[in-house]
Amino acid sequence: MKFAYEANAWGGVIGTSGAVTNLGSGFYETPGDIRETVKAIAAAGYTGLELFDGNLLPFEDTIPDFTSIVRDGGLEVAGVYSGGQFIYPDAHEDELARFDRSIGLAAAVGARHYVIGGGAIRSSGRRDEDYTVAGELLDVVAGRAADAGLIASYHPHLGSLAQSPEQIDKLLYRTSIGVCADVAHIAAGGGDPVDFIDRYQERLVYVHLKDLDLASNGFLPLGDGDLKLVDIIDAVSRAGYDDWITVELDGYPGDQNEAARHSLRYMQEHIR
Repeated sequence: MKFAYEANAWGGVIGTSGAVTNLGSGFYETPGDIRETVKAIAAAGYTGLELFDGNLLPFEDTIPDFTSIVRDGGLEVAGVYSGGQFIYPDAHEDELARFDRSIGLAAAVGARHYVIGGGAIRSSGRRDEDYTVAGELLDVVAGRAADAGLIASYHPHLGSLAQSPEQIDKLLYRTSIGVCADVAHIAAGGGDPVDFIDRYQERLVYVHLKDLDLASNGFLPLGDGDLKLVDIIDAVSRAGYDDWITVELDGYPGDQNEAARHSLRYMQEHIR
């Protein structure tokens, strides 16, 4: 397996402000200089990176400039992360226009994986029909990603339509998209990452690893938290998974450079 790191460790995540008015303009992005982030990931010993689709927008007309930055750092683009609201049918036209742009950028920079999070929560709470509507749109987005040569996956996430085990199951039952197992988000939402990976092993196409302090739901470097990572790694192996494993550590208050090195050492010791 190959090991990548998510660029959001150095800067977190913001969204494009125009999306408050125009849904089709909304992208995630990490503030900062992507050149410095590439250097940090490479210096920590990784061979790949994942980043938000919004961080590709400045290179939309100069894709070779971005690919040169990544190549000069000795990295590959393991994945590009995007997201959406999904549950509002009247907004699907605008969401798909944005996804088409995002998918085009991901394909142009040579990404392998296209990771999708989200599913909005209404002010009145989740409705059963939201899962059906979201699942149908996820299938469309996954198909367009596949047509562009990308491996699409859905990433369960805290604060989204699919947070708890029951909510995740409800959504995944209504879509055929592949699964990105972010083990810390699954655990923080009340799930068992090992059980999740075992049950969805035929749909497992991507893995996000990070550790978790269960008391605070704070993300931690691998081996520093409460997750049974050895058991999780065994479950990934049972699933026959042999692709990128991406470490993600957004929101960690410690030294991000040392955390990246620490997590790589952990994987090298425990993943064969």
